[in-house]
Amino acid sequence: MTAPRSDAEIPAWLTELGLPGLVDIHTHFLPERVLDKVWAYFDQAGEHYGVEWPIHYRYSEQTRLRVLRELGVTTFAPLVYAHKPGMAEWLTGWAVDFGHRTPGAVPTATIFPEPEVTTYLAEALDAGARCVKMHVQVGAFDPRDELLQPAWGLLAEAGIPVVVHCGHGPRPGAHTGLDVFEQVLRRHPALVAVLAHAGMPDHDVALDLVGEYPGVHLDTTMVGVAFSEQFASLPADWSARLADHADRIVLGTDYPNIPYPYAEQLAAIAGWAEADDRLGPEFLRAVLHDTPAKLLGASS
Repeated sequence: MTAPRSDAEIPAWLTELGLPGLVDIHTHFLPERVLDKVWAYFDQAGEHYGVEWPIHYRYSEQTRLRVLRELGVTTFAPLVYAHKPGMAEWLTGWAVDFGHRTPGAVPTATIFPEPEVTTYLAEALDAGARCVKMHVQVGAFDPRDELLQPAWGLLAEAGIPVVVHCGHGPRPGAHTGLDVFEQVLRRHPALVAVLAHAGMPDHDVALDLVGEYPGVHLDTTMVGVAFSEQFASLPADWSARLADHADRIVLGTDYPNIPYPYAEQLAAIAGWAEADDRLGPEFLRAVLHDTPAKLLGASS
């Protein structure tokens, strides 16, 4: 199967794969004033990251939703994250509401180390939240913080996936590192943790965690695309190692905050599938739809 070379080719490619659509576990929709600040940060990416980062899908919310549908995305997790106390609760309220009122979206939540975290997380789960986001780098907090332990326990017990940006990419933070987050997994081994960006740049270590903890998954967000290969290249045996964990890889993209077309991520995943005979179309169907749909409790 020829991988899509442009966004316009994605729907036909999905039909060829026999898929009803894409399930994307890592997208970002935020209140407008928060998103404006995020985009302003990316506008200065040369200063922050040493590389330009033009937002490819810099449109209004309604246009961004329409584009997702045109790309063939039938289900997506609109992730939010906090960088200071008192922010996570109202962002979670917004994300739960957005997920309920937006076709294709699932309600989500976020957490931050503060005394109220378990209360608003429990309320969000009761209200239907099906995915949680934590951004260790942006939040500049330690995921091992004792204030977070009851929240980790609640998530582990509920089996709700938490997408965790805990790797050092695109730049190290005060508490980033897969070795740090592994200490959370040791205390909560049943946690369903999706390592954002496949633990970039420490992809080998991320795969080791998948092998050790049954609830750990990797999302494909910005992994293997030309933009990221400049500073976080994949190991030479990437596809071979994926074959050992084919049911623990899930589609993620960072839409709309990516500096290239959506099709580039799909083409990268298709390349992995083609590189090892044990993968192929079955792997693509699992990554692009079946596994993320199962994590999010989606029926599409």
